[in-house]
Amino acid sequence: MMNALFSLAASAVQHLTGAKLGSFWSKAALILSESADATSGATVAADATSGATAAAVAVSPFLNAIEYTIVVPLLYFSVLFCIVGIIWRLYKILGAPPAPYSLKIYPSSKSPGLGALKDTFAMPQLRRHKPLFWVFLVIFHISLIMLLLGHLDILPSISIVPESSRHMVGAGLVGVGVTVPLLYFLFRRFRTPVRELSVPADYLLLILILFLFLFGDLMSWGNSWTPNGFVMTKQDFSLYFQGLAQFTFADPRAVLPGSHYHFLVIHVLLADLFFIVLPFSKILHAFLSYPINLLRRK
Repeated sequence: MMNALFSLAASAVQHLTGAKLGSFWSKAALILSESADATSGATVAADATSGATAAAVAVSPFLNAIEYTIVVPLLYFSVLFCIVGIIWRLYKILGAPPAPYSLKIYPSSKSPGLGALKDTFAMPQLRRHKPLFWVFLVIFHISLIMLLLGHLDILPSISIVPESSRHMVGAGLVGVGVTVPLLYFLFRRFRTPVRELSVPADYLLLILILFLFLFGDLMSWGNSWTPNGFVMTKQDFSLYFQGLAQFTFADPRAVLPGSHYHFLVIHVLLADLFFIVLPFSKILHAFLSYPINLLRRK
């Protein structure tokens, strides 16, 4: 299934952008396909060795302490840091002196609010000038919203997908919907003229988000696209989220069994790093797009 999906994506991009970029995308598709195959293989291997799991995870107390710090205290800290950082950045931006030029659009719209919503979510100017980029951007944003819903669905009090199901929201396709566009955004940075306008931080941020998604994909694809599912189920993740929401500070190992616990640790570590850099990154535009477009429309 993965091979078919990514082959189709590569063929579409090759048709739209030419053979040179299409071959580049074919390589990217192969990498993602092999990642999904590796997930399936890892799941089978973990099932085969489940009897030895207790001995395999008997690691040093120091490593256990590091993993606990990453998935509980550091996660709390990073989320709090992100919230405070965003509020501080917004305060600095809104408190800055007004620009010496006008951002207003002429003629003025009769419905500034609706016009701002259209500019923010439909991005008509981008659609006219960069249609391929616009397509990937729309797919990415829709998939990102579904990804957020999928994480909320893990909470015990929210049931978008039936609790008995081992599938996340989208049954693994959401992972494809965020990962493929993100690869396009990254590869695009290596081409003129975007390359000349890019700085190292742009590449590092995209790589961070890419690996954050990939490690989440491994768990989602494992549950949806392998015969026996991932070692840790959605119900196990629900218990972990419940402990976080209730501030129990319990060790997640008690509710997250299996040899794939390290996948979750790496995924959460990348999420911690993302929350910390978010207030100071270009992604902050997500919180400012509508207010700025509203000012331009008034």
